[in-house]
Amino acid sequence: VQLQASGGGLVQPGGSLSLSCATSGFTLDDYAIAWFRQAPGKEREWVSCISTTDSRTWYSDALKGRFTGSRDNAKSTVYLQMNSLRPEDTAVYFCAASDNRRQPPRPCNKDYSMDYWGKGTQVTVSS
Repeated sequence: VQLQASGGGLVQPGGSLSLSCATSGFTLDDYAIAWFRQAPGKEREWVSCISTTDSRTWYSDALKGRFTGSRDNAKSTVYLQMNSLRPEDTAVYFCAASDNRRQPPRPCNKDYSMDYWGKGTQVTVSS
């Protein structure tokens, strides 16, 4: 099982980045995919979650309106479009997978719900 986040980099405030999470080794249809981030010296923070079947998305209230999640099950890839980036968005961004077949279902915005984690990608927002 693998999840690999990519697409991070250095961007100026107000800029945009698109992150990708390439998955393999499991059936993406069975999993919700979440994005988390961790800034230096801070705890890991939930960013977004996208459901398995209908691509419904949920976002942290602090990020709603600037970030947009999507998924392409045919490519086994999940995306996070980040717009209007701010210096406080600087962090390592991780994607993770939560088995939606589990009963009772676990909340997608909690890291304990995740079954698999990928290595992160660094996003730095700075002028």
